[in-house]
Amino acid sequence: MNMIDALILGSLQGLTEFLPISSSGHLVLGQRLLGLSLPGNFFVVLVHLGTLCSILVVFRKDILDLIRSIKSEETKKLILALIFGTLPAVIIGLTMKTEIDQLFSHPFAVSYSLIMTGIWLIMIKWFMNNNADITLKNGFLIGCAQAIAIIPGISRSGATIGTAMLLGISPEKAARFSFLLAIPVIAGAGLLTALDVNPTHIANLSGGSILTAFMSSFLVGWVALTWLMKLISRGQFHWFGLYCMAIGIFSLSF
Repeated sequence: MNMIDALILGSLQGLTEFLPISSSGHLVLGQRLLGLSLPGNFFVVLVHLGTLCSILVVFRKDILDLIRSIKSEETKKLILALIFGTLPAVIIGLTMKTEIDQLFSHPFAVSYSLIMTGIWLIMIKWFMNNNADITLKNGFLIGCAQAIAIIPGISRSGATIGTAMLLGISPEKAARFSFLLAIPVIAGAGLLTALDVNPTHIANLSGGSILTAFMSSFLVGWVALTWLMKLISRGQFHWFGLYCMAIGIFSLSF
């Protein structure tokens, strides 16, 4: 992988991580188009850490507010909901790590997952009630959707925000909870990978490629997340479903 490849894939990750179109699925398809086959998931976690930094920057006020109001009952309930929502992904990630890693080498499986994501995003437009709160039960159910989205091609933001909206949570509140929920999962995945990394996978990447991939995913992710929050407030979330179906069908042909 050269620095141009790293720039393309890092930017692709930054753009698609937050838009409900599956960053992992696009990375698999992007590698195929570029003629690359990166072993293991070191590169995937690397660019996910870049987009994690984007979340920390965009939602820095929300995070600081949580810390400052840690003693309030409302904040305690939100933190518990985040903990309950994190558990499903932790359990699936630890018990099915090998099976999940293997899915990244099956582009056709990714294509079908993208099509399913598209159908899901279109469906939720007709099942919305914006008066519900984020409870422990809702947090856990949203977390189950996040666990399913470990499968490449299933959008994490699409699954979690869509599930929250289906449970009656407003789009803006659903999006904020979804991205706060992503922080411990992405950070945890990065830590596990760092502890279990294969040196040969890192050796395939130069220092420049690693830095380029990280910075491009961070900067593009920052812009994409800011843009997505504006789209969600305008009720335009479901349009991404048409894109997912189109790219999923198209990718079956190559």
